[in-house]
Amino acid sequence: MTDRPSSAFETWRRGHGPIVHSDQTVERIGRLASDRRFDPEKLYGLLAAADRLACAAMWTVVHMTYARRVDLSGAPLAREDFKHSPEGHTGGSLNMVPAFVGYLAANALSAKTRSWVMGQGHCVAAVEAVNALTGDVSPAQKGRYDRTERGLSQLAADFYSYAIDAEGRPAVPIGSHAGPNTAGAISEGGYLGFAEVQYAHMALPGESLVAFLSDGAFEEQRGSDWTPRWWRAEDCGLAIPVMILNGRRIEERAQIAQQGGTGWLETHLRLNGFDPIVIDGRDPAAFVWAILTGEGRLEQFRDSPDRRYPAPVPYAIAETVKGFGFPGAGTNAAHNLPLGGNPSRDEAARHAFNEAARALYVSPQDIERSVAALATHQAQGRPRESGHPLAVRHPAAPSLPEPRWATLDAPADCAMHALDRWFVRVVDANPQLRPRVGNPDELSSNHMGATLERLRHRVNIAEPGIAEAKDGAVITALNEEAVAGAAVANKGGINLIVSYEAFAMKMLGGLRQEIIFARRQREVGHKPGWISVPVVVTSHTWENSKNEQSHQDPTIGEALLGEMSDTARVLFPVDANSAMASLQSVYKGRGQVACIIVSKRDMPNLLDGAAAQRFVATGAAHVEGDPAAADFQFVAIGAYQLEEALKAAERLKARGRRVAVTAVCEPGRFRIPRDPLEAAFTATDEELAKLFPPHLPRLIVTHTRPEPMIGLLRRLDGGPLRTDARGYVSRGGTLDVAGLLFANRCSWAHLVDGAATLAGWPRDGLLTPAERAAIDGNGNPADLKTPGK
Repeated sequence: MTDRPSSAFETWRRGHGPIVHSDQTVERIGRLASDRRFDPEKLYGLLAAADRLACAAMWTVVHMTYARRVDLSGAPLAREDFKHSPEGHTGGSLNMVPAFVGYLAANALSAKTRSWVMGQGHCVAAVEAVNALTGDVSPAQKGRYDRTERGLSQLAADFYSYAIDAEGRPAVPIGSHAGPNTAGAISEGGYLGFAEVQYAHMALPGESLVAFLSDGAFEEQRGSDWTPRWWRAEDCGLAIPVMILNGRRIEERAQIAQQGGTGWLETHLRLNGFDPIVIDGRDPAAFVWAILTGEGRLEQFRDSPDRRYPAPVPYAIAETVKGFGFPGAGTNAAHNLPLGGNPSRDEAARHAFNEAARALYVSPQDIERSVAALATHQAQGRPRESGHPLAVRHPAAPSLPEPRWATLDAPADCAMHALDRWFVRVVDANPQLRPRVGNPDELSSNHMGATLERLRHRVNIAEPGIAEAKDGAVITALNEEAVAGAAVANKGGINLIVSYEAFAMKMLGGLRQEIIFARRQREVGHKPGWISVPVVVTSHTWENSKNEQSHQDPTIGEALLGEMSDTARVLFPVDANSAMASLQSVYKGRGQVACIIVSKRDMPNLLDGAAAQRFVATGAAHVEGDPAAADFQFVAIGAYQLEEALKAAERLKARGRRVAVTAVCEPGRFRIPRDPLEAAFTATDEELAKLFPPHLPRLIVTHTRPEPMIGLLRRLDGGPLRTDARGYVSRGGTLDVAGLLFANRCSWAHLVDGAATLAGWPRDGLLTPAERAAIDGNGNPADLKTPGK
């Protein structure tokens, strides 16, 4: 080992405030100092600056929770300086500070800006405090938060202020979790466990990522221990997971602590292919060493011609105590409010706060020197951390080959087969876009065989005769959250998720986190740049009639229709052409998640290519008749529903009634918009009236449950005497398609009967006695097999 520079080394070795350096960390940093890449004097000087910045940030964090203002002189705060109702995820945020500062220091030391993601988004105070101190804040925060007394006081006052503006939006650019105003944030991190299943798929080759994870989230959905299965040197950037192992959740010890702590976790990680590295989670220098050492090991594996998968992905385990550096550390109270009382009312709590703050205090002069030591971006020609690669993702628009449209006289076709064929062409036309297909094990049965053959299941060792490959782009596991995470994480590429409709519900939390973060970005004027992600749900409710009710569930579309429709799209194509047009439309978009409900049974071709594109662009199309000349309108949402509506219209026309059938592809386009962004996406009143004349009685027949859909389509609703809705009413079992339609009162005969009621037509002239008996529950459902004349 080289001689250590006495002045810089000794300054660092003494630590600062509660930060001390263990013998192990000193020895590890000594090995870094002997590396020819680094100047030892600068290395130790930078680490000493990191200690001071970390203490200043921890000091800021506790003020954000408890105080209305800060005093940069270090003087004790008085009763009136404290919040009446303090709030903050204080313990976890205190633990994140050394980690985030260590990340900054590793970047400065190696002259490389790595991307970062934080799974525990409730620890945002750590990031916001560090950003305010370094000056790397978001546009909305510039001029409001900085390292002056005024700027830090404003930060503390705004945190959990619940301020709201006249439009009902948050009036301050900081929230309880990471948000679009958190400089560099790419995920809210409110749904724990999703960063864990995503980070392996985030960085592109040539990039580096540090993923901050929590021991509590380790207990969430499966997939966090599968990174070595998915990471490939050929198409992935470097990714270093860092777990903050503080041993506690909100009410008790984390499961890792109960299982045996660090030793148990090390064994578990090794069994799953990781290369665990245990560090002191209270020391920024330990994080620097872990990031640089972990990257070095992964680079060595990447560059080896003899590499074998699974990859031994380095995994840093940062041992710490929840709430380290402040009273209450290591207790359940540390999660939120670690002091035993409220400093605005309790003298003992006030004294404890001031004493702890004094131990963390760093003078403004030392803060300036520390920030300057880390502010190497311009000299090193690299972006600031707020502009890391993942934060500014905006791949070039994909080349979308013209679909091979079916003609109307062509034989009935499977919409999933059509999607399959076109998606392979899209992948082939865009070699610059890394593909990811999220697949919960049913790609072939869902008629995506060409996609599977082209991209293949990603495995460590391929089984002969099976569509598997080491470099496969199909991420397959019987875990919907994990495979969906692979697709939504791949924001530099092109993605597809395919699932049974019923089981896509298990993806909802992860999808919603992407949706709400992207929507918030739009709201603050920072439009997301990633290519929109389609979630194709098939083997859907109506064609899964053959299976029990667990397989008959349209909730995923209903739930996503509850989100803002400009960001969460829900589409119901009715044939092969409109399915391809729907997918084409999604890939033309940015920052959206789109659920496409697609039938895999062969269906007749109802729309030619141009009509299918208009159907998707407009959101609806007339399939039969002209509403302007009709006495009644069926509104069909879904392929099976359109099929029954056309049968009903055939019967009514045969009985001399003038009927129009209108198919809706995207119901969200016809909702009452809830804000200007959604209003720009929805149809105008004039456009709506052309499609759905206000004078017509109409029956809506929907793939979903009827109640949420008729609520969504309030603009089409002429009241209960003129408008009704039919759909899935949670009746099912092991049936055929006709049986499931009958059970849910959605057969063509039920639609004829509903039309008669709304239009005031006598039902006796529209349905035969046997048909009336069947729908009244007194006859044989088999009498409804065909509408006849």
